[in-house]
Amino acid sequence: MSLSTTYDILIIGSGAAGLSLALKLAEHCPRVAVLSKFALTAGSTHYAQGGISAVFDADDSIESHIDDTLNAGAGLCDPEIVRLTVTEGKNSIDWLRQQGVNFTEEKTNSGETKLHLTREGGHSHRRVVHAADATGKAVSLSLIERAREHSNIDLLENHNVIELITKTVSCTEKTVQGAYVLDSKHQQVKTIAARVVVLATGGASKVYLYSTNPQSSTGDGIALAWRAGCRVSNMEFMQFHPTCLYDPKGSSFLISEALRGEGGKLILPDGSAFMQHFDARAELAPRDIVARAIDHEMKKRGLDCVYLDISHKSEAFIREHFPMIYQQCLAFGIDITEQPIPVVPAAHYTCGGVMTDSYARTDIANLYAVGEVASTGLHGANRMASNSLLECLVFADRASEDILRNIDTIPSVGAIADWDESKVSDSDEEVVVSHNWNELRHFMWDYVGIVRTDKRLYRAMSRIELLQKEIAEYYGNFRVTSDLLELRNLVIVAELIVRCALLRKESRGLHYTLDYPETDDSRPAQNSILTPAIFVKN
Repeated sequence: MSLSTTYDILIIGSGAAGLSLALKLAEHCPRVAVLSKFALTAGSTHYAQGGISAVFDADDSIESHIDDTLNAGAGLCDPEIVRLTVTEGKNSIDWLRQQGVNFTEEKTNSGETKLHLTREGGHSHRRVVHAADATGKAVSLSLIERAREHSNIDLLENHNVIELITKTVSCTEKTVQGAYVLDSKHQQVKTIAARVVVLATGGASKVYLYSTNPQSSTGDGIALAWRAGCRVSNMEFMQFHPTCLYDPKGSSFLISEALRGEGGKLILPDGSAFMQHFDARAELAPRDIVARAIDHEMKKRGLDCVYLDISHKSEAFIREHFPMIYQQCLAFGIDITEQPIPVVPAAHYTCGGVMTDSYARTDIANLYAVGEVASTGLHGANRMASNSLLECLVFADRASEDILRNIDTIPSVGAIADWDESKVSDSDEEVVVSHNWNELRHFMWDYVGIVRTDKRLYRAMSRIELLQKEIAEYYGNFRVTSDLLELRNLVIVAELIVRCALLRKESRGLHYTLDYPETDDSRPAQNSILTPAIFVKN
């Protein structure tokens, strides 16, 4: 039985990038599909706490936001992309409000209502628009509601992409034609043809043992694009959020940077502050500096964690500004109005990804990448807080503009062969997948974490090569499962991270190596760019 469907636009991912793009396209394209690997709310957008950076304060300016972003990016931001993104901040917030997102507001002295702005690390002004401490949830639920109301949008949950379908046009050009997709609920592989495919799959932080991200962040879009023939860039810049709840039993969740923006102090077990010894901005330094400082103190003193204390603020203030964090900590027996929160760094954001231009176009014709999956040039060597959701919105708008300009000239996709499962069987050794998953995430944490060395990187690469052989053999013999697809993608992402890290003979931004502890200022900063099938050790 053929399980084939055809759409005008296939969007892979149901976060802020994917859903906002779908809504912008659906007015003009009759058939738009949005795939979600799990539930529509399972991605990183839904769990984002902090907010969206945009210039609203009269004392703030576009130029200041640009300067802060460039400074955080440690010489690798594309200034034109930064300006483009920052300039669209206010328009992006206005559009979200039109979709029904209710951001936190406050009364002015004159009795008028305005957006409440908070401040986070790296920002020189208050410019983070937020919905209490659950901004992502507010954005996610509003966009899902709007998408469900639209007759031109099909929302397909529990659909995990196996492979992109491409056609070779010439020796130097490919075009995308759709994707093979596993319907996890019914355990069926579908063939979805589309004139345009958009990757909006998020990041790859689950390649590490400890992560603030949901289970879905397995680098699927990056691996799909790489296998299809797209270049990737700057994968060594994996951002570790400084403050994730430390729980000896293994549960964890993100403690928003906004807590530090509102006066939270990082302290040692004896109550003494330490960030002032690492950076003049103390708790408001960029995330790479704060994460390394915590890592340093933990290793130096043999600590399991440090502490984040905001108990000096009033109970009313804390419960009003951080209701979700307050309740979540309370569930762990921690009353943040009276005691500090135990925290550790955890993998949080993928600053590199699939290389795109200013319209989110990749190396493959009609294939776009939007959001965390993409390497646009905005983040450089370190993403500044709350620029990520902004990037999703701005580049969804840019992609929609380019797609609508060209959609009428893109021919319909011809016949595509169905997925062939005639030579595989059901696996009776699922333990192989879980074992390899755990091994990968453990050695990536140990060898390719906050502090690196070439020796550790090569050790990780040797393990990766062994895992790739095992996974390829397993993939070739058994029917695909969602867990297997994620593992196959994760091991590719791990390889790309290590390869980019080995190319960088300096410490810059999020990449810190003991072999090259200084930043190389003898020449202009260079992006780490990998092309499929090419790997040069040097």
